[in-house]
Amino acid sequence: MILIKNGHVKTMAGPDIIGGDVLIENGKIKAVGKNLSAEGATVIDAAGRLVTPGFVEAHCHIGLDNEAMGWEGHDYNEIVEPCTPQLRAVDSINPIDEAFMNAVKGGVTTAVTGPGSANVIGGTFVAIKLYGKRVDNMIVKNPVAMKVAFGENPKRCYSNMKKSPSTRMATAALLREMLFKTKRYMEDKEEAEKNGTKAPAFDMKLEAMIPVLKKEIPIKAHAHRADDIFTSIRIAREFDIGITLDHCTDGSLIADELAKEGLPAFVGPSLGKKSKIELANKSFETPGVLNRAGVNVSIITDAPVIPLQQLPLCAGLAVKSGLDIEEAWKAITINPANATGIGDRVGSLEVGKDADVVIFNGNPITEVTSSVATAIIDGKIIYQE
Repeated sequence: MILIKNGHVKTMAGPDIIGGDVLIENGKIKAVGKNLSAEGATVIDAAGRLVTPGFVEAHCHIGLDNEAMGWEGHDYNEIVEPCTPQLRAVDSINPIDEAFMNAVKGGVTTAVTGPGSANVIGGTFVAIKLYGKRVDNMIVKNPVAMKVAFGENPKRCYSNMKKSPSTRMATAALLREMLFKTKRYMEDKEEAEKNGTKAPAFDMKLEAMIPVLKKEIPIKAHAHRADDIFTSIRIAREFDIGITLDHCTDGSLIADELAKEGLPAFVGPSLGKKSKIELANKSFETPGVLNRAGVNVSIITDAPVIPLQQLPLCAGLAVKSGLDIEEAWKAITINPANATGIGDRVGSLEVGKDADVVIFNGNPITEVTSSVATAIIDGKIIYQE
């Protein structure tokens, strides 16, 4: 049992509690308030410092693209065929990678990680805690989403191999083909079960796509350019499937249209150079423009594009460029948690949720000199300065 006392508690579920306490028991948050006490608890005096939920990253490749390695640690893109929905991120994650502890030292305790964007359909993402030796024990939710990529990346990878897709038309067509085949496969399986007739031959790719068609998981749509974003939405509507808008680089140009859709946007990575044409409108202004239009915004690092521990820095740069600071806090806590389907576990300090709690020296969004004093994951102290 751990009792954090005398903190500036940002619950992300209501107003801040000045001089607040957080009680942790059996890996969960037992109480949040003032003047809490618990016999036998380990007491941590926050001494007025910020006490927040652990940050949540909605889109990255941690564990699949390892630090300080070349091809030996590149386990995030299977560039052999353009549609590989049967791949599962959980089978490529290396939790011993130093990036995990680096992220915790930056206040990030949960990440949604998975395949890259070389393929039209890349495989499933998984939500994990960022501490542990065995990924099976770190899972929050698996699968979270099916990775689908639009725009330049699939074109570049496969046109170089003289294979389809070499155009945006082909990318959309390949995705549609897989969705149509899955729909028919599902119907044939249901018919066979109903009538006792022979079931279709097992197809691992189509089996992997069934949760998408059943709306159990959304497609995670890698799309930077405005037309690619709209193509992803068009196909999602056509098949009545869930979707999140990942990267959403041109989002500020079409904010009014995106607001009508009511879809969550995972914006980033916004730090660094514009390395390709479809990043021409990359800007830290985008989260603020989208938020003011009414879009639910999360800020992402796309780690290792931006190191995961720099997630609060990215939120701060968005604030500098016009995003309201409280909205920035939401964009790295409760918004990504809810938008990825894990808000019942993480993203806020509420009774019953996982005890992922961080105590900061300073404000990590507004002060680059701030640091993590204590990081707690599932009720265990993982790091202390």
